[in-house]
Amino acid sequence: QVQLVESGGGQVPPGGSARLSCAASGSIFTIYAMGWYRQAPGKQRELVAVITSTGTTNYADSVKGRFTISRDNAKNTVVLQMNSLKPEDTAVYYCNADLRSIVTTQRTYWGQGTQVTVSS
Repeated sequence: QVQLVESGGGQVPPGGSARLSCAASGSIFTIYAMGWYRQAPGKQRELVAVITSTGTTNYADSVKGRFTISRDNAKNTVVLQMNSLKPEDTAVYYCNADLRSIVTTQRTYWGQGTQVTVSS
């Protein structure tokens, strides 16, 4: 069984910062990519940032220069540091991991989601 558990989020004023963390646990054999997606009310889920096992990153254009993704391969964790937050960043943020467990082939796992609200 594999689980992704997110922490962080909450309400942040415009221009503020927030930090999201996600820890993968369970019968993990290897983790390939880890990332963050978000879904705002009435909108489709969209990619925010992704990082490979070798540290290559990719960001949505809307967050480039403001958000930074990082991971600790030894701890199976991924962090999203969000700076200069805008009201349009308000969404439920989901952790995502593309991994292989000891009992399954490669597949994608999702966290339960954490709310980030940017508002004064």
